[in-house]
Amino acid sequence: MDVALLPGTTRTLDHLLAREQSEARLPSVVAGLVRGGRLVWSGGRGTTGVDGEPGAGPDPLDTQYRVGSISKTFVAAAVLRAVEDGLVGLEDPVRAHLPELVDGVGRVTVGQLLGQAGGVQAETDGPWWERTEGGDWDSLRPILGESAVRHRPGTRFHYSNVGFGVLGELVGRVRDSTWREVVAAQFLVPLGMTRTTPRPQAPAARGLAVHPWADVVLPEPEHDAGAMAPAGQLWSTVADLARWAGVVAGTSGVLRRSTVEAMWEPQSVDDARGSAWSVGYGLGLQVWNAGGRRHAGHSGSMPGFVAMLRVDVETGDGVVVMTNSTSGFGDLPARLLTTLAEREPLDPEPWAPREVPADVLELVGPWYWGPSPLVVRAGRDGGFDLRGLTGRGRASRFVPAGEPGLWRGLDGYYAGELLRPVRGADGGVSHLDLASFRLTRTPYDPDADVPGGVDAGGWTGGA
Repeated sequence: MDVALLPGTTRTLDHLLAREQSEARLPSVVAGLVRGGRLVWSGGRGTTGVDGEPGAGPDPLDTQYRVGSISKTFVAAAVLRAVEDGLVGLEDPVRAHLPELVDGVGRVTVGQLLGQAGGVQAETDGPWWERTEGGDWDSLRPILGESAVRHRPGTRFHYSNVGFGVLGELVGRVRDSTWREVVAAQFLVPLGMTRTTPRPQAPAARGLAVHPWADVVLPEPEHDAGAMAPAGQLWSTVADLARWAGVVAGTSGVLRRSTVEAMWEPQSVDDARGSAWSVGYGLGLQVWNAGGRRHAGHSGSMPGFVAMLRVDVETGDGVVVMTNSTSGFGDLPARLLTTLAEREPLDPEPWAPREVPADVLELVGPWYWGPSPLVVRAGRDGGFDLRGLTGRGRASRFVPAGEPGLWRGLDGYYAGELLRPVRGADGGVSHLDLASFRLTRTPYDPDADVPGGVDAGGWTGGA
């Protein structure tokens, strides 16, 4: 680990970890912070066994903890690699790849399952699956009929562990393998995540429940969850999950950047918390609205363990926290990430001139949507940004759409919409045609073919 933080920052982070272990009564807790793709701080506190014997403290880099639903992010990544390879479509009904699911879950789309918007039941019908030995796919399949669809697909957020059991089977089926083997071959091996496994490998923390009113603990069971394993089976370490944070941040190279950006986009929003959304679900990732900043990652819990992986998608800073306690920790991950940002703010990239394509350069500067001023600025990806000059107005990024002179919106109101510069008789750009609107170089330019025309009297000082 290349530690680049100031001693005072490290001391504060260590203290936050120690205080959480003590106040939340955690048998042990480990954490790490990622910046620029590197683990810049890690720490561990407490003991990993039942008796707290000397020497049983966690190795913050090498002790395994069960990561629970963070496993879903690996399964989602494998599904999206299949999408990249043309084997699966997000709009495909599940039955297109698992034909035995004729109705019920079979009619839900792959994208809806990834986005927790399929309306599929949360848990299995049998005993508490997280605490009992799991069965194979044939044992899960009978509950996936019409009664498993509890809400109309695509209409609301409804977290479903069962849905990810289905996605794990789908991944294995389209690759003629198993989800475990696919995840290992596509991600764990290329990223060097040698300590991420389906079952614990020493050194590994023992899962414990802490009595709510006395300082005693109870060992929790551990088993193979079978067909439900894709929902929460994996074990990992701080060092390995720091590498996985690079995947969530879109900097790892094992998924296309555009794929990761799609994972960040909310597919469903948990609106139970009031008017302003704070938590949603993208394609296999939880997303948080942290005071206007987008965070992505996933929480995880299984009996005896709680974990969190969270990344600020703008900066790429990430945090990993794991404990071997069923009741878990509080807002420690957010406090660690905030401490890093506040005490060691990232320097902006140095400005330097760069090449700008000629067809972008002729579009930069002010434009007007009716009387509303907008501005086009050259972007860093061969495209440009359209923004309101006064802080108002619809904003989007645009990139080449594949046809000369045609641009496609990437985000905001104009995501997916087409923009075409229209040239006048002199060959220069007269106006921009955007989703039926006309953007002109002057407000309501009468020479720019404004729909509905421009009043012949022009701009006046009276009604």
